[in-house]
Amino acid sequence: MPVVEIENLRKSFGDVTALCGVNLRVERGEAFCVLGPDGAGKTTLLRIMAGVMAADSGQTGILNNHNADDIESAKQYIGYLSQRFSLYPDLSVAENIDFYRRLYKIGKKEGEERKSRLLDFSRLGPYINRRAKHLSGGMKQKLALSCALIHTPRILILDEPTTGVDPISRREFWKILYDFLAEGLTIVFATPYMDEAERASRVALLYEGKIINCDTPDNLKKLFQYQLAELTSDDNRLARQLLREKFSYENVVFFGDKLHLKVSNYETDSRLIKQVIMEAGINIFSLEQIAPGMEDVFVDAIT
Repeated sequence: MPVVEIENLRKSFGDVTALCGVNLRVERGEAFCVLGPDGAGKTTLLRIMAGVMAADSGQTGILNNHNADDIESAKQYIGYLSQRFSLYPDLSVAENIDFYRRLYKIGKKEGEERKSRLLDFSRLGPYINRRAKHLSGGMKQKLALSCALIHTPRILILDEPTTGVDPISRREFWKILYDFLAEGLTIVFATPYMDEAERASRVALLYEGKIINCDTPDNLKKLFQYQLAELTSDDNRLARQLLREKFSYENVVFFGDKLHLKVSNYETDSRLIKQVIMEAGINIFSLEQIAPGMEDVFVDAIT
């Protein structure tokens, strides 16, 4: 049974269209990822889903509630973590959690039990008296997550929750989330990290306010109709320029400090790649065939 149903959702800010006819369903117990570049409409979509922003038109159903009054009442079942750390910097870890306990009208005894469990999960127990402004980025996000979970929501909505967080804290953050996911929590999240999207139950590819595809990571990768070559050299910019002349503009793109090339047959085309690069006097550090990742799938879908 879906816990989120969105139909033909539209939202504009002046002349800028943020969402243009978005449709999606999130099933109970999913880790559902919304993936897209900056400006795609991810934050707008999640804010409408969380009930903190109204759409211009379309229908939003949360836990089978579809009208405005019912969605307002459904907020008690939603936990929402925005992009920016929005807790109280001068309050301690414990005081921030207690504030949200009172905000959700949770009794002290029950709240203390929940707080104890969340502090254990997040490993923030030793820091309960530390002011939030003195926490590291990763600890701040775990505190924000604890506050979002204090009322035991059924749906947790996360807007790029680990952006700017170090890799170790990112892993710890997701370990906490997947422990709760195993208990039946539904998680909807946006992320710029492809490894996080890879772990989702399903991924919605959002681009220019439209969902261009939505499926499991494995099924999305099956749509990739090419073989993929990965190249590193001592002049990737010149290599990209030359290879685009041979393999077309959209088939050669930067991926960090590497080039990814969509080719029809790696065994044959790798020889042409080497020839083009070596004739230009460029040194090849590595050239290999790789499996496509979510970023390759996304770039292929929008080109």
